[in-house]
Order: sequence, then structure tokens, then C-alpha cells
Amino acid sequence: MNVESLTHTVVDFVRANKEFTPLILGLLTFAESLAFVSLVVPAIAMLIAVGFVVAAAEIPFWQAWIGAVTGAFLANWISYAIGRRYKTLAYDVWPLSRNAHLIARGERFFQKFGPWAVFLGRFFGPTRAVISLISGIFLMPSMLFQAANLASAFVWAFVLLAPGAGLAKYLHW
Repeated sequence: MNVESLTHTVVDFVRANKEFTPLILGLLTFAESLAFVSLVVPAIAMLIAVGFVVAAAEIPFWQAWIGAVTGAFLANWISYAIGRRYKTLAYDVWPLSRNAHLIARGERFFQKFGPWAVFLGRFFGPTRAVISLISGIFLMPSMLFQAANLASAFVWAFVLLAPGAGLAKYLHW
């Protein structure tokens, strides 16, 4: 199954099961934000497509948004906890073991921006997958990490869902 057919399947499911939209968005953002998993699950296209469905199917935006925020927040929290627990042993696990460039990019980004790396890292593809893990490895203070994690989850989910939801409402009128 390719990404396009998977996206159509998810969008069709959301249309048919509106009440599950926050859960579906939470699962998608969880998969997109969890270290290791996000490297193999291409959820961004699905999230943007579901943004259009949210408005077209008259699903309250805030419910969809909170579902997306929750999944993204929890995935980064778990990735951070893995980093704190296993330190650099996480580098030896696939797919990081075969993609050392992602580790190097994440480390450089983290060292350059410090706590802002957690916030900004969520907006940059593969960096999103490893920045929380690296934050844990480098023992970033938990409260500082969680503040950046929550703030970035709110903004990132809004940026992904709002354009589609807004455009769908505009086109509907």
C-alpha cells in the first residue's frame, strides 16, 4: 500500500466516523512524532488531508486540534524518556543505526539552539523524530523540555490542520 492510498483510506475513515477524528489525529501525530516510528510512518500528508475533512465534515476544529496536540505531546515525551533512560544506546537501534546523519543533524541542531531546538525541531521533518530523544540523552531539564514540547505541539498541530480546515470552510461558502 502506497502513501497516497493510505491517505485516502484514512480520510475516508474520518469522513465516515467523525466521532473518532480526535483519536485518529492523535494516533497520526503520535506516529509522526515518536522517535524511530516517525521515520517509517509518513503521516504529514494524512494530517494535512484530514485538516480539509475536519471543516468539510463539520467536525469542531478545537476537538481535532486537541487530539493532534495530545498525540504529538505524548510521543515527544516518550521519546525524551527513552533518551534519558538509554542514553546513546538508542543510536544503535534501527533506523538510527543506519542513518547516522540524522543523529549528527539532531545533535548540531540541539547544541545550536538549546531549548528552542525542541520547539523548532518539531517543524523540520526527520529532526522531529530525534530531537526529543537527543534532549533526553543530553539530560535537558524535564520542565524546560515539557514546556517547549507542549508549546510546539499546540503550534505545530494548528499549522498542520488550520490551513486545510480554513480553506475548506472558505470553499464551502
